[in-house]
Amino acid sequence: MPAIPRDQLPQSDDEWRARLTPEQFAVTRKAGTERAFTGEYWDCHEDGTYVCVCCEAPLFSSATKFESGTGWPSFFEALNTDAVEEASDTSHGMVRTEARCANCGAHLGHVFPDGPRPTGLRYCMNSASLKLDQNEEGSA
Repeated sequence: MPAIPRDQLPQSDDEWRARLTPEQFAVTRKAGTERAFTGEYWDCHEDGTYVCVCCEAPLFSSATKFESGTGWPSFFEALNTDAVEEASDTSHGMVRTEARCANCGAHLGHVFPDGPRPTGLRYCMNSASLKLDQNEEGSA
């Protein structure tokens, strides 16, 4: 599934609100966080490709999803090196690495250096920022 080109995506908050649920908007456009153990995908074991809920860009394969015990869907690597961009996040008195969709800039969650091998990373994502495409094989 190809991503929706940036020039075809909403530009204003009102346009995004019309396209997304209130929770999806709060998470993806305002860098919010859903409560642990409440999202659709934290305990999902279906195969496929997780895409951005905002622009449908492929982000993660179910083959890299693992049980982190955190209550959020966790992956040990992005689908490819260009899928997810990282930025420093110093909000809430913490220093973390924010993960964003490289295509549309949607806030996805955070990346931590405590994941399993082979990468040692934990992409701790919000279910509200993702959509599982079960028609994809789970790889690029």
